[in-house]
Amino acid sequence: MDEDKINDQDFILEVKEITKHFGGVIALDKVSLHINKGEHVALVGDNGAGKSTLANIITGVLQPDSGSIWFEGREHIFTSPLEARLNGMETVFQDLALANDLGVVENIFLGRERYRLKLGPFSILNHSDMKKQARQVLEETGIKIQNLEVPIRNLSGGQRQGVAIARAASWGSKLIILDEPTAALGVQETKKVEEIIRKLKQQGISALMISHNLTQVFSLSDNIWVLRHGKMVGSRITKETEPNEIVSMITGAHSLYY
Repeated sequence: MDEDKINDQDFILEVKEITKHFGGVIALDKVSLHINKGEHVALVGDNGAGKSTLANIITGVLQPDSGSIWFEGREHIFTSPLEARLNGMETVFQDLALANDLGVVENIFLGRERYRLKLGPFSILNHSDMKKQARQVLEETGIKIQNLEVPIRNLSGGQRQGVAIARAASWGSKLIILDEPTAALGVQETKKVEEIIRKLKQQGISALMISHNLTQVFSLSDNIWVLRHGKMVGSRITKETEPNEIVSMITGAHSLYY
């Protein structure tokens, strides 16, 4: 065995030969991928390459036809996003899944509310405790929002994305999956969200980032995995490759890269 090969126990996530069909279409064909503990990995590929399908299988939205998924060294194919979340895997989707009419605190604690007294319909929420914890979470992830009572719909795109990431990071998460985290943001807001993602790394939280933005990929990732037509065509250590090579892998322009 190669002495430089990382032991499987260092993987927070390992995907082994996952296959998924939709009718007669093969969306994923024996796809494998791994993420080391504390590592930030980018998953890239053209539209239709299978990126979202793979993310949905990892997080329990979809079930694979074959293959296995190992999380923290145990084989575990999640049956729902809730099960994945309870095991320490959070996802920040493109649509953010935020409640627009609720404030920042309510969104961070949505589905995980804290109570002073819990008696069914007569339960009393612990607003002060949730607000204190929300401020702490936002501070740890570098998100600046003065008024936590303002409805989410009134925040900027970058602030909204920040709240979604903070919510994902606030529950002892071990792995966060980011689906196009800055696709709908302007230049300045993109920079702010990228800083938040760097903060996750400082906290030791692993991340799988799906992105079309190669500048962002090279700025934020340790490794880059490339999907093309449902097949994993290879991976590269980010600091040892260049955008032209990754583009060639995405498009299949130069077979020597596979």
